[in-house]
Amino acid sequence: MTKAYFEILRPGINTTIQDGGRNNLYHIGITVSGAIDQRNYKIANRLVNNHLDEAVVEFAYQGPLLKLINGNINFAITGNISFEIIRNNSQVEVGKCYESYLLNDGEQIDIISSKKSVYGYLSVSGGFQLEKVWNSYSTNTKAQIGPNNGKKYSKDEILNIKESNIKNIKAKRINYEYFFNNIVRVIKGTNFDYFSNQAKNIFFSDSYSVTRLADRMGMRLDGPYLENKINTNIKSEGLVKGVIQVPADGKPIILLADHGTIGGYPKIATVISADLDKVAQFIPGTIIKFKEVNLEEAEKLFKDYIDETNRYLNELN
Repeated sequence: MTKAYFEILRPGINTTIQDGGRNNLYHIGITVSGAIDQRNYKIANRLVNNHLDEAVVEFAYQGPLLKLINGNINFAITGNISFEIIRNNSQVEVGKCYESYLLNDGEQIDIISSKKSVYGYLSVSGGFQLEKVWNSYSTNTKAQIGPNNGKKYSKDEILNIKESNIKNIKAKRINYEYFFNNIVRVIKGTNFDYFSNQAKNIFFSDSYSVTRLADRMGMRLDGPYLENKINTNIKSEGLVKGVIQVPADGKPIILLADHGTIGGYPKIATVISADLDKVAQFIPGTIIKFKEVNLEEAEKLFKDYIDETNRYLNELN
């Protein structure tokens, strides 16, 4: 029996496969990658009864147009996304995020666009038939690592789907409030004292805007100049997701999921883990403000983030 698969009629923008990420490879220059919004990634899998670490389709701004061939599946989409289901009788059904749907052979999913956010996620019951690379399904297009030879998907390619028993699967939905404020909480960076007192005050009191120079690797901001009183370059040091570097032009860059593992720009701060999903979803033009917290506060806020994520997941059991 031929397995089910999606035919990609339109690839969308930055459509890749992602999962929880690729760990323990920083020493050879391979970053974690993975879904840039981990909460929405996990909820997508739970909505279709998958393991939380199953691979999903991640897309930005406009998603793919997919036609199901040779089977029936359950699927769900998470994020702040507009999408439609095109049924075999040509009826068009407006879809709702955070709700699972049955899709029959020959029917289509048209992921039209994100709404005041960037990334969305598509999960299917059973998951996609893929080969892991270094124990992960995540795609890093900069390094060309992962499924589809580490590349974004293109028109007329296919996405194979694992076999799954959907007979006993009940439709699921949750009420998810897709809202976030523009306050980004950070802890001081390792090079915080490279910057003048005026620059430190500006960083925490003035606003910055998200520019169009943003992708899975990082997000450039526009705003007041941050004066570096020591050196605008340092010996390359290890980097993590959320680090905020300040190059010679004095404008901050927030590093995201596909960041390099080392870098030589001074680091003024690091976004706390609890705010990383939110930051990744900021659209160009978003005005943000930074707020300092200490390490103890950051740890508590991350615990709160985990607890809230688990409440959503447990609601779907």
